[in-house]
Amino acid sequence: MAFEKKKEENYTLVTCGVEKLDTTNAPDLKAEFVLINKGGENCIIIDMSKTRYCDSSGLSALLVANRLCKNSNGSFVIAGVQPAVMKLIEISQLHNVLNITPTVNEAVDYLFMDQVEKELGNED
Repeated sequence: MAFEKKKEENYTLVTCGVEKLDTTNAPDLKAEFVLINKGGENCIIIDMSKTRYCDSSGLSALLVANRLCKNSNGSFVIAGVQPAVMKLIEISQLHNVLNITPTVNEAVDYLFMDQVEKELGNED
């Protein structure tokens, strides 16, 4: 399976099992994100540690997930980005838009802190 999803208590982890995230499989990833979001989940982590190449359609899928999560007051985090993919993200200036962590564990911590900050912000 190219994209595995695992529902946890406060988020869904999507593991990108493809080496190349491009026009051949990015639409499938985008569809997974839409289904997860429509199922009521607004916090998603994608583990990209196995993905060594990404093109503009792959970036588009990531941006769709980011928008879906933000629109539903959640968070989207990309974990384990490989150097070639990170270079494309930086060239596209998306490192200022996307939440990126080195590992899935750090992504979980980020989500927890982000949700706490949002809850504290709502109390004001």
